[in-house]
Amino acid sequence: MWSDIFVGYGVFILEVITLLLVVAAVVAMIIAMKQKKAHLHGELVITDLSKEFEENSKILSNFHLSEDELKEAEKAEKKAEKAKAKALKAQRKNGQDTESERKPSLYVLHFKGDISASETAALREEISAIVQVAKPNDEVLLCLESPGGVVHGYGLAASQLMRLKQHNIKLTVAVDKVAASGGYMMACVADKIVSAPFAIIGSIGVVAQIPNIHRLLKKHDVDVDVMTAGEYKRTVTMLGENTEKGKQKFQQELEETHQLFKQFVSQNRPHLDVEQVATGEHWFGQQALHLNLVDEIMTSDDLLLQVMKEKQLVGVKYVVKKSLLQKVGKQAEESADNIALRWLKKNERTLM
Repeated sequence: MWSDIFVGYGVFILEVITLLLVVAAVVAMIIAMKQKKAHLHGELVITDLSKEFEENSKILSNFHLSEDELKEAEKAEKKAEKAKAKALKAQRKNGQDTESERKPSLYVLHFKGDISASETAALREEISAIVQVAKPNDEVLLCLESPGGVVHGYGLAASQLMRLKQHNIKLTVAVDKVAASGGYMMACVADKIVSAPFAIIGSIGVVAQIPNIHRLLKKHDVDVDVMTAGEYKRTVTMLGENTEKGKQKFQQELEETHQLFKQFVSQNRPHLDVEQVATGEHWFGQQALHLNLVDEIMTSDDLLLQVMKEKQLVGVKYVVKKSLLQKVGKQAEESADNIALRWLKKNERTLM
């Protein structure tokens, strides 16, 4: 009797779970179809960095105050705010221009580069917004981190930064970790480059490599036909046989790209001895300063604290909304990374 009841209950539970799974699958499909049809747009996220710095500083300073001192400080702050609001109201009533008293803005951007410079699309939107609203004496700070990548990707990213100079907006690039190869192509556009002492700078060179398995295929009697129209349509290939003439042409193309890279750096940093540094080598920040690759040794954090006395710090970030499937995939990827990291830490002694 009891066994029949448990079996029936188990079957009922399975039916409910199956029904819920089917409903969840249908809902997920509908959401995915709607998101596929709807064009996903991004949006600008604006952050008042000055306010964040002030609030953090206030929290720490208040920690050292007694209750009476804290109350006095709060009273003084409220009194100052009221006086400021009253003065501003009086100016508006008298028809005075209150905009002229506004602090100039420092727009803070971040660019974390990968091999394809995929954040260039977001950088384009951020710069397009800034050039439309920037006032005289407003500036831009780009916190850059990139080891370089494809030429056309970083060429476009550098061109986006050139737009700021074309609109007479001063650009400063801060490098805390690395700005090498394509990363330095972007950095050299700036009016001023600030680097942390041990940031990696330079690597003004071009590299390309491609595996060739032609002999392996030939050994196993596998033929690969590569058909082209145009003598240099395909200089080197992965599957076919690479000729000496094709290799020479490919090397020539690399040299031409390197020359264009050097010309670009020279145009933007005329005081730099390009021939001395365009060897493909990289240097740490302190060394790069002596070679004129950077202008000052300082972290981006110290630079922000220094500038906020005179300018309003405004963080600008273009964020693209992710679909449900992308969010789930991202969470799964992060979970897998965390599991792998925990396993590595657990077995660290064994691995060493």
